[in-house]
Amino acid sequence: MSSRGEKGEEGHRKREREREREREGGEGSKREEKVEARELQRDSTETSRNRGSGVKREEERRGEVLRGEMDSDSGDQSEGELSPGQESFNSKSLALQAQKKILSKMATMAVANLLTDDTSSEILDELYKASREYTKSKKEAHKIIKDVIKIALKIGILYRNHQFSPDEMETVERFKKKMNQAAMTVVSFYEVEYTFDRGILSELLMECRDHLHELVEHHLTARSHARIDHVFNHFADVDFLTELYGPSEQYRLNLRKICDGINKLLDEGTL
Repeated sequence: MSSRGEKGEEGHRKREREREREREGGEGSKREEKVEARELQRDSTETSRNRGSGVKREEERRGEVLRGEMDSDSGDQSEGELSPGQESFNSKSLALQAQKKILSKMATMAVANLLTDDTSSEILDELYKASREYTKSKKEAHKIIKDVIKIALKIGILYRNHQFSPDEMETVERFKKKMNQAAMTVVSFYEVEYTFDRGILSELLMECRDHLHELVEHHLTARSHARIDHVFNHFADVDFLTELYGPSEQYRLNLRKICDGINKLLDEGTL
């Protein structure tokens, strides 16, 4: 009887030890699972962080490449230059040349038809003719219009590729409003006799220039800033404006066509 009781007690202790080992084993598995879960979570967080950093670095790299490619000016001297005896000038052809030259270096950029529509081309053609008459230099007039086209193309590319910060987008809106005001003033001074004030128009154009400088400050090089100055210092020149709005039949013809084009762009909402 005593022997049977001892065996029963020993079996009971054995079962207790087995249950204890099972509990310890289960708790160990749970601990391992928790450790593994923490490691997985940490790895996932690090992967996500690295991926985010990688995306940010890639965006920064693309922005740097975009700015660098657009400010490349290789071949400027031979791009659409006029020979001494060449009289013809076509702003659409020049715009297409500049567009092809700039965009050929950026295969991913989907920018097309900038400044190549008929109305814009006609305005640029007349600005070229008026500038040629005023400067007495086909080469200088050609360079002025070429700078207009390059500036517009580069800003258009930056805008369409979301390179401007929120603050810079506010500058974009200020520039648009000021340019719209200047365009309407150009037309008003032509259509309403005795209202022309060269000081007012010159000031509006210089304010447009300042907005552009502010807009591209962190995106383009000093060469592009020089182009902006070259363009606006010419068109805002009070002596040039006086000639353009003067009695000369040639200037009046240029101005009429310029204003016709501006009116069309205003009606379309382009300006």
